[in-house]
Parts: sequence; structure tokens; C-alpha cells
Amino acid sequence: MEEEYSVSVTQLIQKMNLINHTPEIDTDHILIKDPNMNRPAVQLAGFFEHFDSARIQICGNVEFAYISNMHTEEENIQIFEKLFAFKIPCLIFCRNIKPYDYIIETGKRCGIPILTDTSETTSDFVHEVVKWLHVELAPRISIHAVLLDVYGEGVMITGDSGLGKSEAALEMIRRGHRLVSDDVVEIKKVSDETLIGTAPDITRHFIELRGIGIIDVKSMFGVECVKHTQSIDLIVNLEEWDKDANYDRLGLEDQYTEILGNKIVSHSIPIRPGRNIAVIVEAAAVNHRQKKMGYNAAQELYNRVTQNIAKNSHNV
Repeated sequence: MEEEYSVSVTQLIQKMNLINHTPEIDTDHILIKDPNMNRPAVQLAGFFEHFDSARIQICGNVEFAYISNMHTEEENIQIFEKLFAFKIPCLIFCRNIKPYDYIIETGKRCGIPILTDTSETTSDFVHEVVKWLHVELAPRISIHAVLLDVYGEGVMITGDSGLGKSEAALEMIRRGHRLVSDDVVEIKKVSDETLIGTAPDITRHFIELRGIGIIDVKSMFGVECVKHTQSIDLIVNLEEWDKDANYDRLGLEDQYTEILGNKIVSHSIPIRPGRNIAVIVEAAAVNHRQKKMGYNAAQELYNRVTQNIAKNSHNV
């Protein structure tokens, strides 16, 4: 069974700088488990069929105008009592709208936090909250690897211990690239196309080098050499050289590694003494970026060879 993640309403209030009209309510134990939000249009008219109560409820100018003009205070109290009976996580009024006192009192009585956001538009606020919740509530996994930002590409270096992942990361940091995580990468699936990687808080900005110990990349090389999160675009798997193995020499067909149901382009790099892993990883990142921009060096070489063969055959 897939593990379910949540954030508290307290975390939401702090993250979005919301005004809390019901501080008496303990928001630490009210959990949000659905990243989507709902604007209770028909619910304010008293229709609750197919109502998803797990979502945050949002009131903008339209909803507030309806509340103000379409019902009496007594009727609105009854409607909000019905709405709050579903134990929604919270009710947020956008555009710096101050809710009526009777709404706040009904929220207190029913144990539902009443909040206000000061953003200029409701849609902008909804976008920011949904984006944040999709990351916080995303399925996740931890992998033994190193994650770097290389020319804007998120490159995750995997492989057995002792193959030089951390050493390669250190060299790449010296070459101007940015470290996201060493040793353990926490990966979140924020969409069917995107995986986001970050470091555990306890090891953030640190690299372990055998024979030297722990170094602090942020203090040694500066804040410009570290990054908090990074999308994972490419996997470079380091493995010991095997003379009997068949390694890809052209790269016409991409290989993939599946993580949390998402397929990520991956390369297996054989390690031998004298190979500069950092340069190889850089080349892999640039080559991947070129492919995304529509240029494939392997395909270009293949086309030249076939054209040359066709030309020579025609001359014969």
C-alpha cells in the first residue's frame, strides 16, 4: 500500500503567510492530504453532492459577493454549518477579504480554521498553494546517489560505494557546477514527467571523502556551489570495468531507469584508472541537453555514414 503524506494547516499558514482568524483552533493536528483546492460555488447554495471535503476551500470575490447578497445571515450560518460539518481542512478568503464575524464564530464553533490571504488575485494564490502541496504530498523514495546541477541539467550519479561518486562531485563543484546532495538523494514524484531531488536536512551541503572525512561544500566553495532542489533529468551509473561486457559505443537508442513510475534517461559508465569521471559526466549532461534541443550527435554520424555509403555505391 502506497504511503500517504500530509502537511498541517499550521505549515500552510506559515508557508503562505496567511492571517488566522481562529487562533484558538489547534491547526497542528489538522492535516491536508489532497493537493487540490475547491471553490465552494454550489456548496454555498446548499448543494453538497459529490463534494470533496478533503480539499482546502477557497473563497474569492465571486463567492464573497454571493455570500453578501444572496442569503440572510441566518441562512448563511446554516449553510456554513453544513459545509463545516464535512470537516474540511480550512476555509481561506483570498484578496485580503475580511470574513464576516458570524463566519469566524461558526468556524470556531465547528473547529474549522478561517484564514485570509493577502494576494491580489485568487488564481495566483491557488497556483502557488497547489504547486507547493504537489511537492509536499508527492510520493517519495531515497536512493544512494549524488545529485548535481550540471549546466542546468539535473544529473544523478549512481553506482556501488567506492567507485568515486563523491570525488567526481567534488571535481565538478570545482568546475562551477552545483551540489544538491551527496550519498543520499530524497526523490519526490511531483508529476508523471517530473522527479525532484533534494538532500536530507542532516547531510545537506556535506560531502564524504574517503581518507579525508567530511567537507562542507557551502562554507568551502561558497553558496553559489550548492542548490536546495533539482529536477532529475539524467542518471549516470558508474560501474567497474568489465572487459567482457558490451558497452554502448554509439548512443543511438536511449536507455532508461524507472523511478516511482517515471522513466529517466540513463547511461552506464565503466570505470577504469585514469578516466576523468567529471569530464565524462559533463559531456553526458551537455549531450542530453542537445538531444532535448533536437540535435543528436549519434544520429548525425549515422546519417553521414549512410549518405557516404549511398554516394559511393552510386559512383560504382
